[in-house]
Amino acid sequence: MSDTLLLRIGIAVALSLLFGAIIYFGRGRKGGQGRRVARGREEPASGRVEPSLGEQLADSWGQAPAQQEELALDARPHAELGKRVSDDFDRIVSLYVAAKAGSKLRGQDIVVAAEKAGLTFGHMDVFHRLVDGKPELGPIFSVANIIKPGSFDMARIAEVETPAIAFFLTLPAPVPALDAWETMEPAAQRMADLLDGVVLDQERNALGRQRIQHIREELRHYDRQNAAPPLSKPTRW
Repeated sequence: MSDTLLLRIGIAVALSLLFGAIIYFGRGRKGGQGRRVARGREEPASGRVEPSLGEQLADSWGQAPAQQEELALDARPHAELGKRVSDDFDRIVSLYVAAKAGSKLRGQDIVVAAEKAGLTFGHMDVFHRLVDGKPELGPIFSVANIIKPGSFDMARIAEVETPAIAFFLTLPAPVPALDAWETMEPAAQRMADLLDGVVLDQERNALGRQRIQHIREELRHYDRQNAAPPLSKPTRW
């Protein structure tokens, strides 16, 4: 099987998962959802190719790539903050912070929680966790709205309500993969506490200790395979 065909299959599978998440969050959660359930399959192995954050936003949330590029190239001061240095990637790790049943996450609360979690508003009008003192290296992870087009309109932030926000860690990151996860997962937990929400894994199950350990082991393996050079660890929040 050719590398091109494998790439297409990987992207198609990843997009189908994200599309399912949009349907899930868009129609609201029923009683009992959000709890860990028996898993019929595990998270994809680290070698599978998945789409980048920009591709996920464009393809699964309906905003054309040209529109996103126009947004990124405008003259606002924050427009370049959190822009990836390279478009090369080979894996995405994602989490969700979802509102509890019958509730929504409010835009102004998301902004406050993001600031307290050490995030910066920037490229594509979403939030990013940058490397301390080295913002030019790009985002460790990014946080977008699950509602299309995925961005946060600060001019109307008081009107924004959403069932969930999505955390995206695109590898390779500007820090080793395990360090990036150890930055993203506590930030998601912190924002969930501040927003009175729940943290879900990419299959929309409650994120438990066993799942966290499994992801850590996968990312250790990823770092060993890619021999990622260590950088200063970012401050935990």
